[in-house]
Amino acid sequence: MSSFIQTLIGPRVPLEELRAHRGRYLTPTLILMMARVTLLVSIFFPYWHMELVAPQYPNGLFLTAYVNNLAGDVREIDGLNHYIGMRPLGEAAAFERTASVWVIIAMFLMVEGAAFVHSKWAVLMALPAVSFPLGFIADLHFWMKSFGLNLDPGAPLSSSVKPFVPTVIGEGGIGQFKTFAEFGVGYWLAIACAVLTIIGFYFHRRAYRPVYMQMRIARPGAAAGKRRG
Repeated sequence: MSSFIQTLIGPRVPLEELRAHRGRYLTPTLILMMARVTLLVSIFFPYWHMELVAPQYPNGLFLTAYVNNLAGDVREIDGLNHYIGMRPLGEAAAFERTASVWVIIAMFLMVEGAAFVHSKWAVLMALPAVSFPLGFIADLHFWMKSFGLNLDPGAPLSSSVKPFVPTVIGEGGIGQFKTFAEFGVGYWLAIACAVLTIIGFYFHRRAYRPVYMQMRIARPGAAAGKRRG
């Protein structure tokens, strides 16, 4: 194995060491396995819910956002939004919804690969999975802001509704429209993945850093021995 590859993936733990301290090396692998499975499962659950209450709909209208599609009373909400000049919901985050499943699968594979990399580069491989929940919030806020601040001036109620930023989480609304938004199970599973990944890397570092440091110390000595030979 070349020195570059060895530096990249880190040292391999001797079999005797693995047998002697099985729990030390198994713990981060199991935690990171739970993290990536949790992230993958999140695809099948809602990431965000919103209830909209309007005079025409006293029982409320409901919108559910998965990472790759919108469900619920999308048509009815689009009909109400039309009067204030807001674009159809389907135009929001079209690329993100198309690519999201593949992005999550890629993050799943990166976390899986990180479990077998015993160097500092493992953290970089898992960083997307850790930051994914924040990225979801940022993207959701971006599209809510874009839709709310770019209302069609030719809409029937454009003169009575000023541009606004819809509330991403909690209670909000404009005029007679009231909204209540909250994160769904899928989002909390993504949060669980991020937390498990951080915990996993705590044990990962505790297990493999001593081995990695021994490799770095031993390498100059080995190189010097080759030169003397």
